[in-house]
Amino acid sequence: MAGREQHHSDSFFTNVFAVVRLIPYGRVTSYGAIAEYLGTRGSARMVGWAMNASHTQVTDVPAHRVVNRNGLLTGRHHFGSPAIMQQLLESEGVEVRDNQVVRFDEIFWNPVKELSL
Repeated sequence: MAGREQHHSDSFFTNVFAVVRLIPYGRVTSYGAIAEYLGTRGSARMVGWAMNASHTQVTDVPAHRVVNRNGLLTGRHHFGSPAIMQQLLESEGVEVRDNQVVRFDEIFWNPVKELSL
């Protein structure tokens, strides 16, 4: 059973990485929006685990574009330095103040609406 769960997790992570690679430059999405798009509403935490593992991918995964449902940079501690996530977003023109994306509703990218299944 453990092997099967690991395989399921690997497949889920691969799907998460594929969606994250589609987030446009200068836009952000949330863990929950990705989970909902993948048909696993309620698994936002697993999307977060995938983002934590994304640095192991050969092809870049722009994990800095994934924030929590309120636009908070909750994953910032997984970038080597808490400032890196903010710096990456700001380099794309995303304003961040007090670890939160400014104008979050305006730049939010919802894969459910933007991508067709």
